[in-house]
Amino acid sequence: MDALSHLIDAPQVLALAAALGWASGIRLYAAVFLAGMAGFLGWFPLPPGLHVLQHPGVLAASGFMLVVEFFADKIPLVDSIWDTVHTVIRIPAGAALAAGALGADGQAMGWIAALLGGTLAATSHTAKMTTRAAVNTSPEPFSNMLVSLAEDGFVVFMLWLSATHPVLFAVALVLTLVAAVLLMVVLVKFLRMVARGLARFFTGAPAPQGN
Repeated sequence: MDALSHLIDAPQVLALAAALGWASGIRLYAAVFLAGMAGFLGWFPLPPGLHVLQHPGVLAASGFMLVVEFFADKIPLVDSIWDTVHTVIRIPAGAALAAGALGADGQAMGWIAALLGGTLAATSHTAKMTTRAAVNTSPEPFSNMLVSLAEDGFVVFMLWLSATHPVLFAVALVLTLVAAVLLMVVLVKFLRMVARGLARFFTGAPAPQGN
């Protein structure tokens, strides 16, 4: 990272790599667009491996997809379909973005960054999918929209925090990952209970009696 020492220090690079990996699992196109725009406008110097994000064509494409995802994510069931399709996109993209941030230090560092970025993307993506599946069991659409807007704001906040306060970002990321794992455990149990209830409803089986 010596070549970037006068522009961006090691903690910032590490925080950016982690932030892009994590954010890719929730709002991939927002992460790409915001990082690219920050570099394009000179707000934050991107590592060489991420300079492509500043290209006008990449900014236009990611900006367009950001708008599409913003609205698709606010519609119940459509959001879950969108998330399912993007399972094969967000995780590799998170790995690639993290590798782009750290890959200038060598092939080994690039592979390590890719593994960590992919893992962060997979964790946040799975937590998002599980949360949305649980929220979509509610008949009203407003809870879905509120959760989606909260995700939008949180992704922007975490990207900003990684660029301005990398140490605080590291703490926030650890707490977020712990909360995500706990949330997935609770919601998976809830979804299994809902699935069993639906199965009994459609098969006409009696509900289990309490002791």
